[in-house]
Amino acid sequence: MDILSAVITLWLIMDPLGNVPVFLAVLKRVPAERRRKILVRECLIAYAVLVFFMLVGERALALLQIKQETISIAGGIVLFLIAVRMIFPGPGGLDDSSEGEPLVVPLAIPLIAGPSTLATLLLLRATTESMFELWLATTVAWSATAAILIAAPFFYRALGERGLIAMERLMGMVLVMISVQMFLNGVATFLGNSA
Repeated sequence: MDILSAVITLWLIMDPLGNVPVFLAVLKRVPAERRRKILVRECLIAYAVLVFFMLVGERALALLQIKQETISIAGGIVLFLIAVRMIFPGPGGLDDSSEGEPLVVPLAIPLIAGPSTLATLLLLRATTESMFELWLATTVAWSATAAILIAAPFFYRALGERGLIAMERLMGMVLVMISVQMFLNGVATFLGNSA
């Protein structure tokens, strides 16, 4: 996977446009003057988690003796399930009954650096030779995500709730295609190694 594909994949999984309403809901009880500081802090925490996981991901794979094609197949399945949830969201939502400012959970983890993003980093780490390229792709995807989330009030006013929902569905469709390609690449590698 090249850098641009990695950036797009990570950005789609982080789903910043789909998370705008959730971020606004979590922060609705926080004074307006504190919201931007909280958003910046949570985005930075998420970035630290992503970089840490990117650095230790390869060691985790070696420890578990997981092969590259296994990660590609599993990653394709997981991404497919995430994409289906983006296109057809289920009932239920975020519990916004908690008081005070959010810290780490739920904004940084799992909304930005969630299990799906971390699993994708594992997959990309296993399939990318250059750590610098993976770091660059992660940083670019995170930067785009952070910029959208910090500008959440503007996007909500500009697109409205229906517009954000439509964008999330569109991103889900693109993610379905990426996940199927990932799955097929893993199967092709497995069959090539078995022959």
